[in-house]
Amino acid sequence: MQPIHATTILAILHNGKVAIGGDGQATMGNTIAKSNVKKIRKLHEGKVVAGFAGSTADAFTLLDRFEEKLNSYGGNMKRAAIELAKDWRMDRYLRRLEAMLIAVNKEEILVISGTGDVLEPDNQVAAIGSGAMYAQSAALALKKHASHLTAEEMVHESLNIAADICIYTNHNLVVESL
Repeated sequence: MQPIHATTILAILHNGKVAIGGDGQATMGNTIAKSNVKKIRKLHEGKVVAGFAGSTADAFTLLDRFEEKLNSYGGNMKRAAIELAKDWRMDRYLRRLEAMLIAVNKEEILVISGTGDVLEPDNQVAAIGSGAMYAQSAALALKKHASHLTAEEMVHESLNIAADICIYTNHNLVVESL
């Protein structure tokens, strides 16, 4: 799978709280198509929050499938993610989808990819999209040196830093906390 471009999604678990956020920019090639896309969605009665990077139509398909899996497995996020990843690898239609997801609940963060990976990130920080490495670097530094900040404040600051650097990331942020 090729790296996903044109967005930044970041999740941080810090001091027992989790926050996930994303920018609002959608691009078509090297042109900004829309600046206020909501890439963060509450799922399973608000107990799980997911963010996506990649093709919008593909991501919505994956979000729908992920929510179906959550419902099928009683809200067990890890089991739902593993079952989605299995389907994603095996199903001819799903295999062609170009998107990635980060899913969070109050206890954990998971990165779900089309290659069948379900990853629990080190340091309780996960990022996807074109600005991922900028946001992740900022988040790791904030967790280490500004531990007085909340998870939500760290996500906001880290995404703003990514938006200052990455041309595919803007400052129109949506952040959700659990």
